Amino acid sequence: MVVSFVRTVQTGDVDALLRLLEEFPDLASKRALDNKGSSRTSLHIVSDWPGYFPNGPMIVKILIAAGADPNAPIIGGRHSETPLHWAASSDDVDVATALIDGGADIEVLGGSIANGTPLDNAVGYGCWNVARLLVQRGAHVDQLWHAAALGMMSRVEELMGSNPAPAADDITEAFWHACSGGQRRVADYLLSKGADINGVPGYTDRTPLDSAGSLDTRRDTLVSWLKSKGAKSSKE
Repeated sequence: MVVSFVRTVQTGDVDALLRLLEEFPDLASKRALDNKGSSRTSLHIVSDWPGYFPNGPMIVKILIAAGADPNAPIIGGRHSETPLHWAASSDDVDVATALIDGGADIEVLGGSIANGTPLDNAVGYGCWNVARLLVQRGAHVDQLWHAAALGMMSRVEELMGSNPAPAADDITEAFWHACSGGQRRVADYLLSKGADINGVPGYTDRTPLDSAGSLDTRRDTLVSWLKSKGAKSSKE
């Protein structure tokens, strides 16, 4: 049953899903163990890596209508991520939108980036579309590195002028994220405020130059998908 349900959800077979839910009305709210021993929900299944499953947004709506909790976390794993954390980590903006519309908490903690919010995950993994969606839906931009990565210059200036002022390491970290997000004006501003042009945050070994314009999860997952379908590069 579990295998059939997972396959149905991740292949986007809406008719089969509706039949399963009619036969087993509480299926949407059930949990299942993954191969790591963590307990996940039906909404985790449709928002799982690498995302972009067929009919994903429609499946989310069907599952929530059938009783799935959009705020139920993973249990028994290293982190207590919700389905929105997972959608944020693959930049699946359509599924993220459906989850938020269905009541997902955009400020919930437990993410794999700093045990934080979906915005932490989105920015940390270079998922710019979901990051901007979350901000549009009201996510708090209280971290300098968030504002820098998203090119929010006025917010960067506000946070730089806060009391106490950001530490040198925080400015350098924000500069790194500005480079990661391709935000040249913000990067230039932070460099003028003392950011280390070659400074590397403690959670990576990539320099700002390494990260500039290269951290984009949506493009990475698209390239992986194309290769899995047999696509060839002109250089091959």
